[in-house]
Amino acid sequence: MEASNYRARSLPRAALAGPNSQPFIDLDEAHPLAQAIVDTIRDPLLVLDQNLRVVTANRAFHQTFRMNRQDIQGRPLYGLGDGQWDIPKLRLLLEDVAPQHAVVEAYEVERDFPIIGRRLMLLNAREIFNRRNSRNLILLTFEDVTDRRAAECEIAELLQQKETLLQEMQHRVANSLQIIASILLLKARTVQSEETRLHLRDAYQRVMSVAAVQQQLLASNPGEPIEIGPYLSRLCETLAASMTDDSRPISLKVQVEGGTASSAEMASIGLIATELVINAFKHAFVDDRAAGLIVVAYKATETSWRLAVSDNGSGTLEGHLKLDKPSSGLGTMIVEALAKQLDARVEVVRNPKGTTASITHGTSDPAWPPLTGSTSLTGSGGRWLAKSNGGSVAAA
Repeated sequence: MEASNYRARSLPRAALAGPNSQPFIDLDEAHPLAQAIVDTIRDPLLVLDQNLRVVTANRAFHQTFRMNRQDIQGRPLYGLGDGQWDIPKLRLLLEDVAPQHAVVEAYEVERDFPIIGRRLMLLNAREIFNRRNSRNLILLTFEDVTDRRAAECEIAELLQQKETLLQEMQHRVANSLQIIASILLLKARTVQSEETRLHLRDAYQRVMSVAAVQQQLLASNPGEPIEIGPYLSRLCETLAASMTDDSRPISLKVQVEGGTASSAEMASIGLIATELVINAFKHAFVDDRAAGLIVVAYKATETSWRLAVSDNGSGTLEGHLKLDKPSSGLGTMIVEALAKQLDARVEVVRNPKGTTASITHGTSDPAWPPLTGSTSLTGSGGRWLAKSNGGSVAAA
């Protein structure tokens, strides 16, 4: 089998001569020196004439292919061994090396050889130009890449197995999370204590948030950067479907301006967004305000990004993230720990019109809107993921 991933090009005749117009090599006048130089080359090498007959071979060629001098000297390349080098396309390429001053690089040949078995070789050829007797010769080298190619294939196969096992593990984790969430929800419906029921529902929502992040990561191709916009849209759509109900007229909107992240970074960003959205759903809207709104916004530059979750609710401060309190709740600890993993800082701005919690990595861009509670909710654009008002859930 031959591959066509070689490169053939031509060199100007002047480039083939040595400095001061002296010949690069003269086998007639300096044969011992030339042979010594050739023998120092570790890869198999042949010197051919214009008719592709062997002028000389180095020691590595004899040792690699288990061939004696009398089996090589003066014989055409395509007649060596059992005809392994009798390849029409290779002959055409080599026949052009001398007259056309061409160069052959990385021509791939895979053949069965006597004694050494099947090997994969990369062939490289170029002309030696001798100005004194106009005798053009061809240097032909053989690079055995059999073991290297086998190692590359083995590594690729192991990586594929790793990806398969990883995907299987992710599916099992997602299924296990769904089972745990179902058990928690079932228990919450059967317990008598209202306090226990609230704790079970809170645990259910946290498990479902992790499951939602896991589900969105499964939809991406392993190892590839993840587009933040579609990821946050799908994630928030899942959250809206599980959090909104007929009695809570709350809308959820996503505003994303580009950006990608690795799967590990995306998992942390997704968990932070989930925690902040759940926090807003649970604590921001405690009155009878007609139009509750939560906005998940993401902005990025080349070196910085900011994730902000804003609401227009008037919930008590006790219900929101408490970064300035010594005894922070579980939600605050989760957000702070994930932000630390992302080398980001957490900020919370509150006022009577709403609350904005932001996670910023790097330096804030002057073009980004200031964090002033609910003011970011007035921006245009974005995608309405869910709108709970009279039981309707819509995506546009």
